[in-house]
Amino acid sequence: MKAVVMAGGFGTRIQPLTNSIPKPMLPIMNRPMMEHTIVSLRNLGIKEFIVLLYFKPDVIKEYFKDGSDWGIHISYVVPDDDYGTAGAVKKAQELIGDENFIIISGDLVTDFDFQKIFDYHASKNSKLTITLTSVENPLEFGVVIANEEGEIEKFLEKPSWGEVFSDTINTGIYIIEPEILNYIPKNENFDFAKDLFPLLMRQGIKLMAGYAQGYWRDVGNPESYRDVYEDILAGKIKFELGGEAIKYPDGVLICEEDNLVDENIEITGIVVIGNNVTIKKGSKLNNVVIGDNVVIGASSKISNTIIWDDVVIGKNSKLDGCVICCKNTIGKNVTAKSGMILAEGCEIGQLVIVEKDVTIWPYKVIEDAAIVSRSVILGSRYKNSIFEDGMVIGKSNVELSCEMATKLAESFGAQLPVGSTVVVSRSYDKSSRMLKRAFLGGLLSSGVDVVDYNAISSAVMRCSLSFHESYAAGIHFHQKIDDPTSTVITFYNHEGIRINTDMAKKVEKAFFKETFRRVDYSRIGQIYPSHHKNEYQSYKNGMKELLASHRFKCLDCRIAVDMMHGMASEIFPEILNELGVENIMFNAYPDEQRLSNINTLVKRSHGDMSAVIKALSLDVGFMIYPHGQRLDMMCDDGVLLSKQTALHVVMSLLNMEAKEKGEKRRVFLPTWAADSVTFDHLEIERGQYANFKAEEMRKYDLVATGEGNFAFTEFATHRDSMYATVKILEMIVNHNVKLSKLIADLPHFFYHTYQIPCSQALKGKMMRKFLEDSKGKKSSTLDGVKIWFNDTDWILMLPDQYNDHLNLTIQANKDVDGESYAQQYIDKIEAWSKS
Repeated sequence: MKAVVMAGGFGTRIQPLTNSIPKPMLPIMNRPMMEHTIVSLRNLGIKEFIVLLYFKPDVIKEYFKDGSDWGIHISYVVPDDDYGTAGAVKKAQELIGDENFIIISGDLVTDFDFQKIFDYHASKNSKLTITLTSVENPLEFGVVIANEEGEIEKFLEKPSWGEVFSDTINTGIYIIEPEILNYIPKNENFDFAKDLFPLLMRQGIKLMAGYAQGYWRDVGNPESYRDVYEDILAGKIKFELGGEAIKYPDGVLICEEDNLVDENIEITGIVVIGNNVTIKKGSKLNNVVIGDNVVIGASSKISNTIIWDDVVIGKNSKLDGCVICCKNTIGKNVTAKSGMILAEGCEIGQLVIVEKDVTIWPYKVIEDAAIVSRSVILGSRYKNSIFEDGMVIGKSNVELSCEMATKLAESFGAQLPVGSTVVVSRSYDKSSRMLKRAFLGGLLSSGVDVVDYNAISSAVMRCSLSFHESYAAGIHFHQKIDDPTSTVITFYNHEGIRINTDMAKKVEKAFFKETFRRVDYSRIGQIYPSHHKNEYQSYKNGMKELLASHRFKCLDCRIAVDMMHGMASEIFPEILNELGVENIMFNAYPDEQRLSNINTLVKRSHGDMSAVIKALSLDVGFMIYPHGQRLDMMCDDGVLLSKQTALHVVMSLLNMEAKEKGEKRRVFLPTWAADSVTFDHLEIERGQYANFKAEEMRKYDLVATGEGNFAFTEFATHRDSMYATVKILEMIVNHNVKLSKLIADLPHFFYHTYQIPCSQALKGKMMRKFLEDSKGKKSSTLDGVKIWFNDTDWILMLPDQYNDHLNLTIQANKDVDGESYAQQYIDKIEAWSKS
């Protein structure tokens, strides 16, 4: 058997540890991570290794050379492009030959019994065996389910919490027979999990699951890197520490030769040191790993810390829970609280205090007596990832600084051709104005032109973006609606839809690697200001062309609208007036102070609108939230519609319209939307709203999230509360209905969503337990785990993507049944958490 070691990753998420070395070369107990894997396989008799490289290949080649120092032979393959995981292995087909082989990542730490994995593969006469294990957080891995015979039935690569259906994941360790390589195309980007495995299953080739017991960790970020050391020193992994062990009263020192260790030091726990290390008098070390050529000054206190090579630490320093990379100098009397990451080549002056969880990026100088309370260069939020669903969210002028905004713009601009045109807009708050200006400079430096809309509703900007074929992308800045101290930067593609995860990852990679494109001075981009006249006119014309606007003028229909101090107040009152809609308008002016407390604003809006509707006998009320997406509705009796009731009202109106025209309308809803109400003239599809393209959205007449967001695709493929308002009003007028009558005709049923506290570490386990509980019942794993109790009653468990809780949605015909289901599963979750 041969071994193929995957060692080409960029190590983006573990920055800045991988600033100058590839991730497989990160030291684990003073040896490169990849070396431990190679030695484990060598000890089982594997002598032929093929190492696939891409990022900083020379570092790995220089260290391992031909492998003779380890008694093995190493061949290297460096693809000329990124061909994906399987495509890269295809490049090594000639070197692999006719032998079966193991594929393993160079950037993981494990004590799996590989011999058992080999034996299982042989016993099953398998063509391809995927090694599985259970982990606490499966989000970054491929989740897998196999039947009792070990044949894989289902898998999903890097799911969201809503897609997780087990905590049993793909470890990336495969045993493969050579003929499987024939299914991989040459010189194409081809991935094992996304492309090869589904292809093999379609071809009827069984993929076998080999469950492995023991320790396994993908070292994907700085936190997991620290955790590996903690696990090794705590004895959670079988690991040969090597060196000579010197016992102390409360610990042990494991060291190589040629060290200068004062006899008056204190060792607790396990301390491992490399070569040419000096530890001076009075120092106290607790669970510390030290590389080569390190000096620790007198009376220093260091605990739970990893120190790489060529580091000098001054006397009286106090370090806790730190990672200190190579070639750093730390002055005397420095205090670094838990979680500091010090990248290579930095100089820390004396008397410096570094607060908790601070990252200092490479080659920085921290002056004497400085107090470092936040990360230098990057805000702490962005150590691992930047985007959430096409958005960047951070504390204004702290995490999202002007420097951060400029770098984001340079990273985004580098993904577009030189000479592209990007639309940029903002809300009226000061933070958005400041960050947008910084962002513009970054775009211009990458050779991208900017159409600057300044302050405008994002709905109008997105419509304009989708109307103009020459615009490549759009960016909008606004204050976070429930946190005025934070800013949201939303990135849109040329269709006016949020950028997908692939684009976000490309921008992140450019950001972390600083692979910007700074063009020649003659190709620097230009700014073209717009004063909204054309954009507003196009937006209004688009509405009027689609709506039967004359109907509003001749019928007695009066409404209330609360603009909630949003940017839509610049245009929507004018639209309603031109359509002839008789309206009473609230809060149609900017007020940054009012927006700083959205909960108070919403409560007051609901109260005021209810009183006015009842006093003046208005037909309906609409509350258009700032930033132009969410819409609340109030009935003609002054009662606020719940989100689910509002959705059913809109669908009832759409059903009437479809029936009148003798056709069917298509609707897309999230999986957790209620389905107790039937609509004869609607074709309803439920699924996960993510990475949609405009072409896909146009297959539906209505796309709703169930959160007060409606996209009527006849007008635009994005959510727009202004158009939704007039479209809903048009349907009310056309069918001469009262919302109170529509709501009274809806059947009563139990529908409720509970938020059950659940740590990140337990979410995968909960998904697995729910799936096990669904055995023998009708169930779905389309988005979360959904279990039917009968034809009408069901429960959906969907872990929250960003917060520590589970969303438990229950539908039942009877209230007593719904409450019983809720208590039953709340009790189960509590029991599963403790098991």
